[in-house]
Amino acid sequence: MSDCVHTMLLCLLFMGALGAEEDCEMLGSPEFPLLSKAGTLTIGGAFSIHSQISNPPLSFTDAPQPLKCSRINLREFRFAQTMIFAIEEINNSNSLLPNISVGYKIFDSCGSTLPSTRAVMGLMNGEERTLGKSCSSQSSVQAIIGASESSSTIVMLQMSGIFQIPVISHFATCACLSNRKEFPSFFRTIPSDYFQSRALAQLVKHLGWTWVGAVRSDNDYGNNGMATFIAAASQEGVCVEYSEAISRTDPSEQVARVVRMFRGGSARVLVAFLAQGEMDVLLEEAVKQNMTGLQWVGSESWITAGHLANERYSAILTGSLGFTIKKTKITGLREFLLKVHPRQDPQNNLLREFWEATFGCSVQSSLHGQTQCSGSERLQDVDNPFTDVSELRISNNVYKAVYAVAHALHNMLKCGLGGEAVNQTCTWKDNLDPKQVVKHLQHVNFTLQSGERVYFDGNGDPAATYELVNWQRNRAGDTVFVAVGSYDAALPNGKHFTMNGLNITWAAESLKRPRSACSESCPPGFRQAVIKGKPICCFSCIACAAGEISNSNNSAECSRCPLEFWSNEDHSQCVPKVIEFLSYGETMGVLLTAFSLFGASLTLVVSGVFFRFRHTPLVKASNAELSLLLLFSLTLCFLCSLTFLGRPSEWSCMLRHTAFGITFALCMSCVLAKTIAVVVAFKATRPANTVLQCSAPLQRTSVLSCTSLQVLICVLWLTLAPPFPYKNTAHATERIILECDVGSPIGFWAVLGYVGLLAVLCLILAFLARKLPDNFNEAKFITFSMLIFCAVWVTFIPAYVSSPGKFTVAVEIFAILASSFGLLFCIYAPKCYILILKPERNTKKNMMGRNQSRSQ
Repeated sequence: MSDCVHTMLLCLLFMGALGAEEDCEMLGSPEFPLLSKAGTLTIGGAFSIHSQISNPPLSFTDAPQPLKCSRINLREFRFAQTMIFAIEEINNSNSLLPNISVGYKIFDSCGSTLPSTRAVMGLMNGEERTLGKSCSSQSSVQAIIGASESSSTIVMLQMSGIFQIPVISHFATCACLSNRKEFPSFFRTIPSDYFQSRALAQLVKHLGWTWVGAVRSDNDYGNNGMATFIAAASQEGVCVEYSEAISRTDPSEQVARVVRMFRGGSARVLVAFLAQGEMDVLLEEAVKQNMTGLQWVGSESWITAGHLANERYSAILTGSLGFTIKKTKITGLREFLLKVHPRQDPQNNLLREFWEATFGCSVQSSLHGQTQCSGSERLQDVDNPFTDVSELRISNNVYKAVYAVAHALHNMLKCGLGGEAVNQTCTWKDNLDPKQVVKHLQHVNFTLQSGERVYFDGNGDPAATYELVNWQRNRAGDTVFVAVGSYDAALPNGKHFTMNGLNITWAAESLKRPRSACSESCPPGFRQAVIKGKPICCFSCIACAAGEISNSNNSAECSRCPLEFWSNEDHSQCVPKVIEFLSYGETMGVLLTAFSLFGASLTLVVSGVFFRFRHTPLVKASNAELSLLLLFSLTLCFLCSLTFLGRPSEWSCMLRHTAFGITFALCMSCVLAKTIAVVVAFKATRPANTVLQCSAPLQRTSVLSCTSLQVLICVLWLTLAPPFPYKNTAHATERIILECDVGSPIGFWAVLGYVGLLAVLCLILAFLARKLPDNFNEAKFITFSMLIFCAVWVTFIPAYVSSPGKFTVAVEIFAILASSFGLLFCIYAPKCYILILKPERNTKKNMMGRNQSRSQ
């Protein structure tokens, strides 16, 4: 079956899927190309040379009229002429396809799918207009350049792909076209939207815009590109307030509704993934509604479109940002374009239409009063999208696509392999297999005169590199496209996007970058809390809890400070925790130190008094040696409380507990010895002197023995598990309590329990001796002192266990001072009163009392 029949069947299948068999009639039979030239090899082209397409009425009674395209697109016409320029360059070259003439056939795709179908049918079948004529068994073109839209390109590939005819697009960016299984014969010289969409998401995030609006073309280009952008933006933490789709064929009410949404939305940044047709329609409606103040971020399809950079749209688009491919210069192209004239082909309707649209005159005699062209019109005097070659970006893609086909055919025909560089020839083949063309296209790798390298990856895509352009005004007031950054997908470590530090013009020519966020930024010390039912970019700011910080804006979580650190007042950084201990400098420390020194001083004064009156009866009766030893131990008890003050260290922790245990054991041993001495003295049947002489060694032995036992307990404690300084972070989270850990609780309570045991023994003996003669009843005073001592230390236990932080140490010092003062005042105050104020009572007779007199 011939290829033309194949094509008609494809049309029926394709249109049948759309549910409209009449659409094949609407397409009409394949028409003649708009521009063509015969050659040994032919390269086809499909460009959106016209931007408006008619929608003929469907009556369902008459055959539908063929589609008609109108309103010439000068930019697309430049693309077509660039293709012709590249082919002419190749034909004039001796090194590329020598002795082979390359022709071309260029059709109009009108930027729509149905005309694109008609164009690809014409490119594959040739110029036959009916099925009655015979068809050749080979496609009329070896490759197709085009189309300018992704949807049109997909339609062309669905037909040409069956015959493996390669299609090289200069402007179709849909990421779906990289699917090699579905489109094995597709190549392109413009990067995939897979990279552009991610570049746009990184740009928006880099500029701090987390709340954006989005609009797209309702076709494969817009829908696929925007879907990729939204997914990439979500990964970057950017939210989309709305995403609208428009088509250039939509009714004006639909476009007006979309513009009203832009104006009513809270996002101040608009990402526009639009083809030029939709962009034109949208801007016209934006002008009607006077929509200004939005920061536009655009895709490569319109971001460098020169016809948009005019005074009419300047209030809307000035400051726009977007990625586009790098611009270049094509030597000789401008001169070639300026030579375009209807005289080149007087029968060509397209050239005539171009001339009339450019100069506003009629080439032929006017039938409706239109001005007739004088013949003196010159393109050199015109500045329009056709003659403007200052921004050759997409035109360069067309140029590269033509050269890629030429190099593939050159390699396929083995041109110049057999001989000298001069007069090279190619091995001609009558039937060129399209699959072989595809194979050689996949492996092309060459460098243009501009130095740009051209090659395709495994998916038929080129290297993904972009320029970030910004719409700025020059001194003359004209809008220019200034490169302010770049994007290279091949860079390692994910650092694809960079900005070159140039000043950027923002929306409405503001000097300040616009702000676009759903919620105000959370300062350091706060975290984001997602608001239920709203996107992740809409949040409230919650202050970090105590002990947690956030040191950057918009922190998602607060981080907890390390164990020995705490958050400052702003919760913006961790600072070392306040270390708490009972120091000498604070008020409580000063008071306890004063009482301790006062008690020690008072004890020394009492010792001096006793030493001064050591030969008096009262002192002798009180056992001067034990009394002075007891006063010495009380002095140590007062002073040992000072070891509990200050910053705990290893030596102070060991000293404070052992000093406390040994001094109080010595004190209790002395009191116990005095109590025993009193009891023995008044219970003995021997004379008093004999009793005292016998009891003195016994007293010394008992004091030494009782104290030595406590020393032994302390040595064991220090040897096995000594006390040590400890940072207590459990009791108070905001501060560190520096305290002494007892090391071994058994050792601590053994020392304390031993002192308590001695105190209880003293209390019992003193209580038993309370009814001795009144004039010398020292046991009564010892009883009072022991009651105070025991009461203090029994109260100390629960207070010690329950007191927080440094108050634990204060309770311990208070217990030491209280018990020491109790012993000092209860035992020695009555004696000092007699020694100092009542010396007449300090006699032997008075000490012996009435009972003694009676016995005598």
